[in-house]
Amino acid sequence: MENIRYDLIIALPEIILLGMAMLVLIADLFLKQSNRIAIYGLSQLGLLLAAYFTVTTHVPSVGYAFTGTFVDDTLADVLKLMIYVGTSLIFVYTRQYIQLRNMFRGEFYALVLFSVVGMMIMVSGQSMLTLYIGLELLSLSLYALVALDRDNHRATEAAMKYFVLGALASGMLLYGMSMIYGMTGSLNISDINHALMSGARIHSVLVLGLVFIVAGLAFKLGAVPFQMWVPDVYEGSPTAMTMLISSVPKLAAFAFVIRLLAQALPTLAVDWQQMLLIMAVLSIVLGNVTAIAQTNLKRMLAYSTISHVGFVLLGLMSASGNGYVSALFYIASYVVMTLAGFGIILLLSRKGFEAENLSDLKGLNQRSPWIAFLMLIVMFSMAGVPPTLGFYAKFAVLQAALQAGFLWVVVFAVLMAVIGAFYYLRVIKLMYFDEPQDNSPIVAPFDMRVILSMNALALLAIGIMPQGLMSVCFYAISRSLS
Repeated sequence: MENIRYDLIIALPEIILLGMAMLVLIADLFLKQSNRIAIYGLSQLGLLLAAYFTVTTHVPSVGYAFTGTFVDDTLADVLKLMIYVGTSLIFVYTRQYIQLRNMFRGEFYALVLFSVVGMMIMVSGQSMLTLYIGLELLSLSLYALVALDRDNHRATEAAMKYFVLGALASGMLLYGMSMIYGMTGSLNISDINHALMSGARIHSVLVLGLVFIVAGLAFKLGAVPFQMWVPDVYEGSPTAMTMLISSVPKLAAFAFVIRLLAQALPTLAVDWQQMLLIMAVLSIVLGNVTAIAQTNLKRMLAYSTISHVGFVLLGLMSASGNGYVSALFYIASYVVMTLAGFGIILLLSRKGFEAENLSDLKGLNQRSPWIAFLMLIVMFSMAGVPPTLGFYAKFAVLQAALQAGFLWVVVFAVLMAVIGAFYYLRVIKLMYFDEPQDNSPIVAPFDMRVILSMNALALLAIGIMPQGLMSVCFYAISRSLS
């Protein structure tokens, strides 16, 4: 009984959010359309309670639950808190958007909360089976969210593509896990590591299993050559869903990579380093070059995402503590940048109009100098222009790759970042030097304007003083991978 109580305390944040998701679904049945703002409040309350218990139930060092398949460590707590904050911002930014498109229903908030529970399970998974369950809960929730607007044919098509390719990637990942299990006799992360370190195994079979695992992980991250779903899903999904897909799930995917590669398979680092190296280089090239040709803003940001994933892989590829810290810092920075960028796109959208083309940003400075300035900060940060957060994030991963001995990769990545700066600067040119095509007033709730301004200005503030966020990332990695 004492063990069960301890297990439930460790998993209390997940239980709270799961219960809140069910409560939202039930409450939605009894609320009129005019009173559905209560669902929004319940969802935000669930995130707040989960954050509170994540902080207060933290064990002194590392706690294991459910016979060692679920872990509560510093890395899990830090990533969960980042996920809560990111999801809370998504709720704020998307509220007006989904209200104007008749999607302000309990299903939206319940599915987002279910996806958050899936991310939390991925973050705390200490068994390949637990990791896979979390991944599937996240994936199925995202598939349903993309198709939530049932009358939108583009969204339905995007959901089908996402589902079919996602199922293929999940199958590859599961097949790779089964091969690792067959060679080590365990699904537990720690046991797999000990088995590989203590005795001889058939290396070729392990590497084959590793290839399938890395392929599955690459799909979830959106890395080349498994990026084909990213631009289509980003463009076809309603912008509110695109914001969700492009941001906080990347934190869970990072945790998934750390648990599987850095904790379970560090003895195969020489093999997975080479795979990550190839994917990183290809992602940076394809992302930056292809984004230049895009006229759709969401599609451009999709290829931008592929490029950013390439830089994250540069940090992971170094297979060192410094590399993992820099990769975590980069992924956190990317989430902040993406939320601000899509927040501005949602701000510019209105009923019957989607601000999803580059031409929709023309003359934005004349319509609203402040929003244009916020978008300027976001674009500079994504391009890696100092003193924004994006510059320091790129600098950190390049420094880690350089210390790992990949000089040519660092030089190549810098050159590609310069080339990629073109399409970010093009956005700034459209906002400040072109005449507006649309002079409609920009209407948004006060709380959205304030929080969006704080979000964008944080890119500048943290870029000038990055020590705080870097210290948090260092603390999380050092305490969890020691």
